[in-house]
Amino acid sequence: MNRRTFIKSSSLATAGLATGLSAPLFANDHDKKLKIGLIGSGWYGMVIAKAALEAGGVEVIAVADVDSQHLANSLNELTSLQGSRPQGFKDYRELLETSGLEAVLIGTVTHWHALQFIASSQKGLPVYCEKPLAYDIEEGKAMVKAAREAANIVQIGFQRRQNKAFSRAKELIGEGRIGKVHQIEAQIHYNPNIDDTTIQDPPTSLDWDAWCGPAPLLPYSPSKGHMSWRFERAYGNGHLVDWGIHNIDIIRTIMGYDMPTSIEAQGGIHALQGLTNTPDTLRATMLFGEVPLIWQHRLWGTGEIDPQYNNGIFFHGEKGSLFASDNRLVLKPAGRNSRQEVMEIPSPRMQEEHVVEFIRAVKTGNPGLISCTIDSAFRSTATVQLAMIAYETGSRVKWDGELQTITGNEAAAAMLSRPYREGYQRP
Repeated sequence: MNRRTFIKSSSLATAGLATGLSAPLFANDHDKKLKIGLIGSGWYGMVIAKAALEAGGVEVIAVADVDSQHLANSLNELTSLQGSRPQGFKDYRELLETSGLEAVLIGTVTHWHALQFIASSQKGLPVYCEKPLAYDIEEGKAMVKAAREAANIVQIGFQRRQNKAFSRAKELIGEGRIGKVHQIEAQIHYNPNIDDTTIQDPPTSLDWDAWCGPAPLLPYSPSKGHMSWRFERAYGNGHLVDWGIHNIDIIRTIMGYDMPTSIEAQGGIHALQGLTNTPDTLRATMLFGEVPLIWQHRLWGTGEIDPQYNNGIFFHGEKGSLFASDNRLVLKPAGRNSRQEVMEIPSPRMQEEHVVEFIRAVKTGNPGLISCTIDSAFRSTATVQLAMIAYETGSRVKWDGELQTITGNEAAAAMLSRPYREGYQRP
């Protein structure tokens, strides 16, 4: 199963985004439509844009994308969906000058998030930004600072905050059903299809230099471009940062964790040699107080013997264990003769609901409606970034929450930020 098929089969599927409801979620015909701009109009940019339209009371008035084909396709589709044609731009900075703009959706590649988010915040605009928050930890800190200074409404795209199965898992743990939690394990195993790694000219519609932006300008191959950049270290930083971050974020949410105090990680590239430069095998241990959170992934082989456990989280307590996934919980009390309880709890619209939450918060001016603040998103993103730093340096990384930095490890601390390419200035 490839990555795209896997996503479509999960509760991230977005079929029927603009037509799934018989009526808008909260719009009143007499309400003034919220005028929003979309930065990055590829696959996931359009997912969140269509979710915003489905909320009702919204009009996309501007779109920016460095791929002219993406831009043309999105302008045509949005025109068909909303009945008015947005303005189109290649440069997001021109979009931010659009008259009447009231909010921004950012669906670009991770290494562009910081500059686009900060520029939008400096305009005083509410921002919905996809996860991960930033490419590196210092970028994330700069984004948090910008949001605090702007006091704008911000939602970061950790849509599992809307997931009913994970909400129920939190309740069960809070009720003491598995007792005190002593260990947590999270994983996503699957076999990806890596796009063509042959160095070649980019598509004529794509400004590859602008796409790379502040990140390194690597020679183009389909394996680094649209949809496939997540496995490229320079752009996406691999499976834990791309997918694993969802499970790490929801664990923090369920358990009320801040950030780990120490992180270790081991792994390597075994089955995907020559296809990726991020680990296809990884085991990371993140220590939250006395509780170890163990992440693992294998991008090869069979995954777990029972495939229902390939994607999810195990909470192990003294009275039992709980497995939580997007649509399913499995509760197994301790004891030789205990029987497991299986709970099917689907959440097919968590992505839409997450965007709706942002739209509602903006339209009512109530930031209290936001479930994923930028501060919380920073902690989840920094946690997986620290794990990758531990992997890259082959060392134990200690995080000082008060100082917001790595201590006692110069090699690891040097990876808190990445130099920007010439012509771009770090925030």
